Amino acid sequence: MKTFKNRVLMMALLLGGWLFCSSALALTLEQAKQQGLVGETLSGYLAPVKQGAEAQALVKRINEGREQQYQQVAKSNQVSTDDVAKLAGQKLVARAATGEYVRGINGQWLQK
Repeated sequence: MKTFKNRVLMMALLLGGWLFCSSALALTLEQAKQQGLVGETLSGYLAPVKQGAEAQALVKRINEGREQQYQQVAKSNQVSTDDVAKLAGQKLVARAATGEYVRGINGQWLQK
């Protein structure tokens, strides 16, 4: 009986450790920017610089959140969502950190 409990405990610890590690490995926006995987655009939305499933998932998640925020701001100020997004895009591109990628007016990626 003691061996069975030890095995169950060991399995629980391994599973808990695996869950913790997998969430710790999730890519953050700052990490993705620092690694050159994603960059800011003048449209106000994030875009992948390099293709990859993890970067694509991050871009999708971030852009969905931004869209919701832009819609709220647009509604409160009685302007279009597109206008809010473009203004945000200009600010996000301007304050991108050194080494991060931004997409210029010509559509090309530039490293700041």
